[in-house]
Amino acid sequence: MLDRGAGRGEIMSEITHQLSITGMTCGGCSGRVTRVLEATPGVISATISHETDSGTVVTTESLSTQDIVDIVAGTGFGVTA
Repeated sequence: MLDRGAGRGEIMSEITHQLSITGMTCGGCSGRVTRVLEATPGVISATISHETDSGTVVTTESLSTQDIVDIVAGTGFGVTA
């Protein structure tokens, strides 16, 4: 469990999302996806690899898998969970 309640004492669970991402050809591509995800409120960490066409995103329970898929798709890459 993770306390991300900004001092309000709220406890939120962490959720790990596994993604398959297509269209990334270099480290710049995976870096772009990582930066966009890590700038998203509720994302705790993002590990994206263009070499394996995959990603692991850890979020608070406030973000669904579909939310993460939509964010990655918004960067211009194909994505499935």
